Amino acid sequence: MIKRSISLHGHQTSLALEAEFWDVIDAHVTASGKSFARFISDLDDQRVTGGPDQNLASYLRVWALKQVQRN
Repeated sequence: MIKRSISLHGHQTSLALEAEFWDVIDAHVTASGKSFARFISDLDDQRVTGGPDQNLASYLRVWALKQVQRN
């Protein structure tokens, strides 16, 4: 598990994910041209809009898996 700290909407938090998930996320951050914080914040906004029935780390794992499945 790799833990990263981030400020989301003015609140400091940390996310712990396996390296493989971070690899997928980092590739998409780079391709997007956004900062890491902006990219994660945008995904968090999508999570909340869809109904925050899972925590952010779980949401990011599922999001990363879906990105890999599309390829």
